[in-house]
Amino acid sequence: MSLVRRLNSARRRTVAGTTAATALLLSGCGADVATDGKEAETVGVKRCGEPVRYTVPERTVAYEGGSADKLFSLGLTKHVYGYVMPPANPPVRESPWASEYAKVKKLSDDLLNKELVVDAKADLVVAGWNSGFSDQRGITPEILDKLGIQSFMHTESCYNYPKYPEKKTPFEALHADLERLGKIFKVEERAKKVVDELKQREQAVSAKAPKGGPVPVFLYDSGTDQPFTAGNQVPPDDIIKKAGGKNVFADLDERWTQVNWESVTEAEPEVVIVLDYGDKPAEKKIDFLRKSPQTKEMPAVKKNNFFVLDYNEGISGPRNIDGLEKFGEYLRELEG
Repeated sequence: MSLVRRLNSARRRTVAGTTAATALLLSGCGADVATDGKEAETVGVKRCGEPVRYTVPERTVAYEGGSADKLFSLGLTKHVYGYVMPPANPPVRESPWASEYAKVKKLSDDLLNKELVVDAKADLVVAGWNSGFSDQRGITPEILDKLGIQSFMHTESCYNYPKYPEKKTPFEALHADLERLGKIFKVEERAKKVVDELKQREQAVSAKAPKGGPVPVFLYDSGTDQPFTAGNQVPPDDIIKKAGGKNVFADLDERWTQVNWESVTEAEPEVVIVLDYGDKPAEKKIDFLRKSPQTKEMPAVKKNNFFVLDYNEGISGPRNIDGLEKFGEYLRELEG
């Protein structure tokens, strides 16, 4: 059976039709931060493997959709000053939390930088290691510590964080982030409810996974001479696994990484997940795979088995579970 999950089908879903919007918006709206008159008190929370003391932030800056989504899902909009959204991110109007984005400032459509954070008078920056935070660009947790600005890193990005690495599976890392943010903002019960809902949805997909051996799946991010793909340290690995597939590069202890086409074709993937984002639309990538002599004979390409994964379903955030549910449904349809 030939199935292509088209780009427009995901984009046409309304907020009402998105499970994350239904579940998490109901659970996350309007969370009240319990300060009991002691806002200056600190709480110990891990930043990757490093124990850090936090005070309740009031001017948070979030980098990319995953960071903002985590905060919005916990009902923390009033503690978010603004967000930085580079061009790769789909428009925020497509987010289940579009109404929350509208209540805060868009600070930049470029990469995160120290000057922006200082100008915003931020008291917390939420981002990933080697994505938002970067030695090369001069904005790291250590640098912000010296400026008196708190920082929080996505646990999913911590596996190779210098001095304080921490390694969890991508979905475990998502749960940890929500729980840790809940502790920082003193909304632990809210965080527990959100995490419990996500876990229930994950388990529901796994329970319906197709029987038999896992379907070999290749995640195509970008690249023509050499492809970028997903190792085992990013959410698509868990999406593939829990839906009933096997990431053909699951043995790579990496996040987003470069491989060669020979290793892709040798793996004979039955399905290609195409990551869709701003400057590299999925349709062009699919067209390349269909025409390239290196890939046009792959089983997935010959069978037209393409699944389009939205950018914010592929980076760490609560929309990962939207992506899991959609891919789980795709594999079940493929089997049928």
